[in-house]
Amino acid sequence: VSDRSGEATTLSNIGAVYNALGEKQKALEYYALALPLRRAVSDRGGEATTLNNIGFLYSDLGEKQKALEYYALALPLRRAVSDRGGEATTLNNIGTVYSDLGEKQKALEYFNQALPLLRAVSDRGGEANTLHNIGTVYSDLGEKQKALEYYNQALPLRRAVSDRGGEAATLNNIGLVYTALGEKHKALEYFNQALHLRRAVSDRSGEATTLSNIGAVYFDLGEKQKALEYYALALPLDRAVSDRGGEAITLTGIGRVYNALGEKQKALEYYALALPLFRAVSDRGGEATTLNNIGLVYDDLGEKQKALEYYNQALPLFRAVSDRRGEAATLTNIGAVYNALGEKQKALEYYNQALPLFRAVSDRGGEATTLNNIGLVYDDLGEKQKALEYFNQALTLRRAVSDRGGEATTLNNIGFIYSDLGEKQKALEYYNQALPLHRAVSDRRGEAATLTNIGTVYDALGEKQEALKSFNQALPLLRAVSDRGGEAITLTNIGAVYNDLGEKQKALEYYNQALPLHRAVGDRGGEATTLNNIGGVYSDLGEKQKALEYYNQALPLLRAVENKQGEVYVLGNLAALHRQQNQLPQALDNINTAIALIEDLRTQIDNTDLRTSYFATVQDRYKFKTDLLMQMGNPQEAFNTNERGRARTLLELLNSANLNLNEGAAPQLLEQERNLRQQLQAIEVRRAALLNRNPTADALTALDNQSDTVLGELNQLLAQIRRTNPAYADLKQPQPLTLPQIQQQVLDPETVLLQYSLGEERSYLWAVSSNTFNVYELPGSNELAKPIQNFLSAASTGGSASDTRRKGDELVKLILPAPVWAQIAGKRLLIAGEGELETIPFAALPVPNAPEYTPLLAQNEVLTQPSASAISVLRQQTQNRTPAPKTLALLADPVYTANDPRVTNRTAPSLPAELTRTLRSLDRGDIQRLPNTRREAEAILALVPEAERNAVFDFAADRDWTNSPQLNQYRILHLATHGFVNPTNPELSGLVLSLVNANGLAQPGYLRLNDIFNLNLPAELVVLSACQTGLGENVGGEGLVGLTRGFMYAGSKRLIVSLWNVNDAATADLMSAMYGKILRENLTPAAALRAAQLEMWKAGKNPNLWAAFTVRGEWKIN
Repeated sequence: VSDRSGEATTLSNIGAVYNALGEKQKALEYYALALPLRRAVSDRGGEATTLNNIGFLYSDLGEKQKALEYYALALPLRRAVSDRGGEATTLNNIGTVYSDLGEKQKALEYFNQALPLLRAVSDRGGEANTLHNIGTVYSDLGEKQKALEYYNQALPLRRAVSDRGGEAATLNNIGLVYTALGEKHKALEYFNQALHLRRAVSDRSGEATTLSNIGAVYFDLGEKQKALEYYALALPLDRAVSDRGGEAITLTGIGRVYNALGEKQKALEYYALALPLFRAVSDRGGEATTLNNIGLVYDDLGEKQKALEYYNQALPLFRAVSDRRGEAATLTNIGAVYNALGEKQKALEYYNQALPLFRAVSDRGGEATTLNNIGLVYDDLGEKQKALEYFNQALTLRRAVSDRGGEATTLNNIGFIYSDLGEKQKALEYYNQALPLHRAVSDRRGEAATLTNIGTVYDALGEKQEALKSFNQALPLLRAVSDRGGEAITLTNIGAVYNDLGEKQKALEYYNQALPLHRAVGDRGGEATTLNNIGGVYSDLGEKQKALEYYNQALPLLRAVENKQGEVYVLGNLAALHRQQNQLPQALDNINTAIALIEDLRTQIDNTDLRTSYFATVQDRYKFKTDLLMQMGNPQEAFNTNERGRARTLLELLNSANLNLNEGAAPQLLEQERNLRQQLQAIEVRRAALLNRNPTADALTALDNQSDTVLGELNQLLAQIRRTNPAYADLKQPQPLTLPQIQQQVLDPETVLLQYSLGEERSYLWAVSSNTFNVYELPGSNELAKPIQNFLSAASTGGSASDTRRKGDELVKLILPAPVWAQIAGKRLLIAGEGELETIPFAALPVPNAPEYTPLLAQNEVLTQPSASAISVLRQQTQNRTPAPKTLALLADPVYTANDPRVTNRTAPSLPAELTRTLRSLDRGDIQRLPNTRREAEAILALVPEAERNAVFDFAADRDWTNSPQLNQYRILHLATHGFVNPTNPELSGLVLSLVNANGLAQPGYLRLNDIFNLNLPAELVVLSACQTGLGENVGGEGLVGLTRGFMYAGSKRLIVSLWNVNDAATADLMSAMYGKILRENLTPAAALRAAQLEMWKAGKNPNLWAAFTVRGEWKIN
């Protein structure tokens, strides 16, 4: 009987059976036999169904384009026979292919075409299936809430048609969404509902899938053993239903668990079982994933080339099945291998190929991983600022997708950057955030890495036993997970601690354990570090030739992996070694190369605070070169080197002061800046309100933490704005001046520069005039420390004149040798101090051999300067500026508390005259009024015509006034209020303005350094008549980082600031006298301050009442 129609049907049915058995190729053969029979009997409906089934098989086999071709043939046939249900099915299938290809929007178009057709034929089951598919697309796009909306529309339809299998599938997918959202326990609820249904309908394949998903959740929760239990339940089910694809997926999941547990060989065994199964069912995507996972294991084992082989097998498979997510993950993994091998540029190439792919498929987790990895490369290349930006982008994404393990990794990396830049406490903060996250997800490798990093911070802080404790906690964790690279790093760090403790042989034992491990995993950077450290031990043991061999092995390795910072360290060690062997030219060559690298590295950091921190960590290289040049008999070049290592960030800030950094900036960046500044302002309002209610320490600490976080984000953003500003990019970085340039461009015949360099063994003083140059060797910084402190204490705390003289004489002998007095007689002195010398009042030092205490200012006008080069840049920036038309803007006597009598118009009670214009802490609600600031202000105002002045008191003495554009109309700005210094975070130092309004309500009242940078104050003189306004964080190579640089950046030519807590009444007297000399006698500010101070000294006043104030900046008046 020739029943071709029946034959076609039977062939199609056989094909369906083979498809169900996973034998896709055999199924295709039978459908291919059925197709011409359908056509021969003109069965267009049957033909369409067969074409649709063939398309479905090709889709399963990963041949997506071929699938689309068959669906495209089926679709018009469905329409021709008005089979709207069949048309909807094919549209659905086309949508699924486009979804698999990553073309999510195209997928949505087809699903949305299918949906009304299914509704038109009342196919609620098909409608539910399509809603389910739309939900899956939105889930893939990262729109998890939208995905949930569609799944929740599908769910009641599944239930209405009693489709318990479909209901289970949707419940399963809802579980997957909650997994991605980090709501792991909610995910488990849905998976368990799905599991119950799948068991009820005897869907063993679906049951296995859900069991695997539950296993994956427990894996994410760090419950590795529980994960294994669920995978173990899934595996026999996969095998029972001959679901080789499902079996392969479950085996892969088990492999992941064993890999995470550190059982690498066991992981490889399971991956090896999965691989042929994926191949047997022609699941090229699964095969690619498994090859990628095998690569990861070999990567962890340090077998980098083997890892690359597997990654490179996976890559074309992912591309063949158009799996852009898998392709991106593999590219990222290849990049990580090249990074580990020191091929940084190659690593960046792969990461930058991966990034747009992750973004195209809305995989924020993968994007975060790649951003994190790019940050690691830039860190290794020494581009710390760029690294931080990538890490911060990654951190935001990892938190958004609730990836606690990834978040911990990125926090650890950020901590590492801050540690490298010398900000050890900030590094600890990040490490301590990372540690509990690593533990929460049972990430022993990550936990160990963070413990190791915490140890390095303690080591740098001198807490050697704490460091060893952290390292010894890390070591067994690293061994448990077979992390030989991490083990090597930790062994090296332990060796470094023992070296510092003087246990040289023990140090060598640890280094020699580390070295073969570094080599085994191909970590050339780590190998170089260990070789360098071994060289250091041999150098200390006097075996110089052996030390030289190790240094020379380390150097080419560091260059090969482009580790410039490591190169700086080794070159410094080589320079020291050559110097010890009296090979001074070689030593100079080495240190010159090191400094050239430092100069390159520091310019790549756009965040000025971080640039300053980094420069502080490398100051010893400049000091070494200075000392070496002095030894070689070249004092002029030694001076130039000292100038090159001095206040460089200030120099660059002043150089860019006239740029409008916001001009040309991206609007979204400016909006972010506004938002962050508003957040800071809101925090200050909350602080002011709290201070009026006796707050707890915890409440204030919480505010401080918020403020630090926002400020950190603001600084990062400003660095980004600066870097993207075309004018800033074109700006030539200012070069420090040389000795002849300083003599010609900065100094005049009446001025002598006294510039200090403090070293551990010896220090130097250069006395430079416009036509002379002398250098003096001084004692080392340790010998100077106590005399400096003794004099500062006597001068600042009201000690007697005899005590001040005695302690001053001791210091003068050490820092102003006898020959220098002839050179400075009657001259203006520019003091460029360093370290603790920046905190003392040079003007109050006693003149030697005088019959009674006579301060230096009796014979010299004295100014303090960060550097001579800074004066040159300040002059360039202000040389063509027309002075403002009006004389004086003045702020005094703000209202600090809601219980101030001025709030209710009551008469203020009398206050003690011994008030000082400082705050012990910002965390006090009883900030005392300074009544003498009003007396001081009134005396000054009496010297200025009313039309020439702008004065505010009481509630009007607020931030609105200091931010007012009208202040740029005044030549002098006088601020008389409380000052406060934050030596840890100088950007939080500032002045206190009115903290409440006339109704007693809290308002922002702190004018902080970061606010001052934003002001426009082209003043000839700014007087900060408050406490410690000349102090700040004392940063190596930069000096005192405080309010001075903020006002100079804002446009001020010169400032008068204080070095300690000044007395309220005495300050009022000093300021009144000084302004009389400026405004009536036309003296320069420096000369006027000196004259007022001399009057107080002659009147028998102790130095603590007059010596705190000093002039900084330009002394010449145009």
